[in-house]
Amino acid sequence: MKKGRPVVLDVEETEAFLDRVKAHALENEDYDLIVGITEGYVRVTQALSEKEISISRLRSILFGASTEKTAIVFRDDTTPPEGEVDPAAAEDETGSPKRRKGHGRRGAEAYTGASRIPVPHESLKHGEACPCCGRGKVYKEAKPRLKIWVTGGPPLAADLYERETLRCNLCGESFVAQLPEGVDTDKYDETAVSMAAVLKYGTGMPFYRLGMLQDSLGIPLPPSTQWDLVSQAADRISPAFAELVRQAAQGKVIHNDDTGMKLLSAPEQHDDEDEADGKEQSTRKGVFTTGIVSIVEGHEVAIYCTDRHHAGESLEALLRKRAEELSAPIQMCDALSRNVPKEFETVLANCLAHGRRRFVEVASSFPHECRFVLETLRDVYKYDDRAKKEKLSHEERLEFHQRNSGPLMEGLKKWFEAQFSEKKVEPNSNLGKAITYMLKHWDRLTLFLQKPGAPLDNNLVERALKLAILNRKNAYFYRTQNGADVGDLFMSLIQSCRLSRANAFEYITTLQRHADKVYANPSEWMPWNYKDTLQLLKSD
Repeated sequence: MKKGRPVVLDVEETEAFLDRVKAHALENEDYDLIVGITEGYVRVTQALSEKEISISRLRSILFGASTEKTAIVFRDDTTPPEGEVDPAAAEDETGSPKRRKGHGRRGAEAYTGASRIPVPHESLKHGEACPCCGRGKVYKEAKPRLKIWVTGGPPLAADLYERETLRCNLCGESFVAQLPEGVDTDKYDETAVSMAAVLKYGTGMPFYRLGMLQDSLGIPLPPSTQWDLVSQAADRISPAFAELVRQAAQGKVIHNDDTGMKLLSAPEQHDDEDEADGKEQSTRKGVFTTGIVSIVEGHEVAIYCTDRHHAGESLEALLRKRAEELSAPIQMCDALSRNVPKEFETVLANCLAHGRRRFVEVASSFPHECRFVLETLRDVYKYDDRAKKEKLSHEERLEFHQRNSGPLMEGLKKWFEAQFSEKKVEPNSNLGKAITYMLKHWDRLTLFLQKPGAPLDNNLVERALKLAILNRKNAYFYRTQNGADVGDLFMSLIQSCRLSRANAFEYITTLQRHADKVYANPSEWMPWNYKDTLQLLKSD
């Protein structure tokens, strides 16, 4: 059955619809409502007939793809949501479907990794007479005509060199042809190692899946061999990772959060919180991947750590590498206590998006109240986007938010307090709990109105954790702590490259080829400055 727009009714709308059914007084728009309910019932019964179905998939069947945009949360039948086209206006005057602006194809400037091959004209040269008119002269235009030709091949290719061998029939001495210049005596080039690492830790392709693909293309690369290659490379380039961790510890703003992970042979971890409370120590069974994104000197550095420690404990280990003369960093996280380090002071900011999400979740039950909250926060985010586009300094951004977002947030706080003081909202209701959360953490949720450089939300590290979640969904687990450490190293390098707009494949290859120099001075081989270091080496 074709999937239509999901039907979402609050309590009042449902009661009104049932009253019209009982009175046999259905209206014209009730037809679409009945069709939507029937289609939804069929989709749900079909899904439930399957042996296994997740809650998330059932939710997507009922309500479509999840989103928290205000225009989607409160969309109705008269106003199409942002990003969608009104079916009545989807055709032009001739009845043909209207096309969206843009063709969806990427221009030649997007192909930064393509080989540039100049193609001279087969018969003409610059300055020669025009073969058409015979009077003028042809000249070379500044911009050539571009042709993109995309070819396919295995992720890891191989060349088989047939070295001619001559043997003396008298003394038996063999003479073998020399390999061409540039061909290493090792079987696997650094580029092969980088490709295996980027595919595994950057795109979530498990070793066994890449092994099957390579076998089918006639270039075998067993999973065990892939692991040997990336683990050996991790040892060689580990100084760059250690320097990345050291620099992340010096950040002025540090985001952190964690997600669950599975580690088959994880060592036991005793819960320090039980000991502090005087309780009998319990063994922590969970394994977590902590994501940390630190903003230091204008660069965003991503660090991953997989073990039994929570996000706050992993951040505490990072801050032990922080210079003593530096002031406490701004820490952005959600309101869970386990995200906060115990031994190090931070200026704590809480994620405004987490507070906003609580109103999204109850918007169907309290549409009028939630609309006011979400639209107010939408304006605050618009001001933040404007500050980013105008590239304001931290101090200028703070003053800009205080002038524009400050009155909005103050009005929102007064509205929250009025809901309880005027007994408009029951504190134990879902809406009341959402308001209580905002008021309880108000100072930390509005730190962007008090401290220069304080972010609004924790989306930066939430996006970074998607890389760890992608690997978890595809590979399911790490076998050993050493395997998790190798994964953390490569994910940290790859995500830091993405944040710095650097090519992770080229960066990891460069680190391998200059491992001695990286060991001697790792600070010159970061994702944002390694190309400058290479240029200096070439000039020398």
